[in-house]
Amino acid sequence: MTTLTVQEISPPDSKLAREITELVRDTVSPLLFHHSSRVYHFGALAGKRRGLRFDPELLYAGAMFHDLGLVPRHSSAEERFEVDGANAARNFLRSRGIPQADIDTVWTAIALHTTPGIPAHMHPVVALVTAGVEMDVLGLAYREYADAERNAVVDAHPRGNRFKENIIQAFYDGIKHKPDTTFGNVKADVLADKDPAFKRGNFCSVIRGSAWSA
Repeated sequence: MTTLTVQEISPPDSKLAREITELVRDTVSPLLFHHSSRVYHFGALAGKRRGLRFDPELLYAGAMFHDLGLVPRHSSAEERFEVDGANAARNFLRSRGIPQADIDTVWTAIALHTTPGIPAHMHPVVALVTAGVEMDVLGLAYREYADAERNAVVDAHPRGNRFKENIIQAFYDGIKHKPDTTFGNVKADVLADKDPAFKRGNFCSVIRGSAWSA
């Protein structure tokens, strides 16, 4: 296994990336900011290992905006939180003059990041946002990353001692006001775990059973 350094897959040093970092850091909790940052790094590592060609700026936008729909400022009353985050990214990128085709790619990457089995067959940015999310939250492909890679990413963007439970709580807090939007997707499992009146399971069991220690 070839070990890559965090420096090799750092976010691009561009005006757009810096603006994304500033906006997301000022909008979400530290938990979600560091999670989103790890999603970028794990997604980029997966892309390099798979030999995929991808635009780091678009991957960074998708990773950093993917959970923005969980925060009140960007949460609608009716849409899935994934769509809210995708819409926020679309509006931001459009205001910066990003080409529509690239905006559509980022929108799709965010909208599909909780839909298993489909993103892997799509544009590399779409595939890699989901790969980063699945690694950081579910621990999927955990063993495909070198210990040094995992440690370097977590050192740069800590998980904390209770990440598994804290991320589940963050999901619940972001969607509990619109439970109907979880129908047919994994976030229904979050409601089932937190709300005794909502009887479902599975997704949270996968998170708790992952190879991560915290």
